[in-house]
Amino acid sequence: MSLNLISSPILLRTKKKQTEGFQKELDKQVKSILENPLAGKSKKGVIKGVGFQKFKYKNQLYLISYEPDFKKKELYLYTFGAHEGFYRDLERYVR
Repeated sequence: MSLNLISSPILLRTKKKQTEGFQKELDKQVKSILENPLAGKSKKGVIKGVGFQKFKYKNQLYLISYEPDFKKKELYLYTFGAHEGFYRDLERYVR
């Protein structure tokens, strides 16, 4: 099953400011999410149902947040960032 990819405006703005190497790594991670959207871990509370995928780039841990909607056949990418403060910022965005 193929899912349509929808990126949040904050993700697109933040991605534009990154280096070319980081953008390629981010694209690689998004492709792996599209291949298996249920592989990521999910949290409780406000961000229930939102999946997360961790990856490392230059010895720094990053997270990508996404939410698959199989009824609409869409994969919504919320944001990405370093681990510190990531969940707090995502909760603010989702509300």
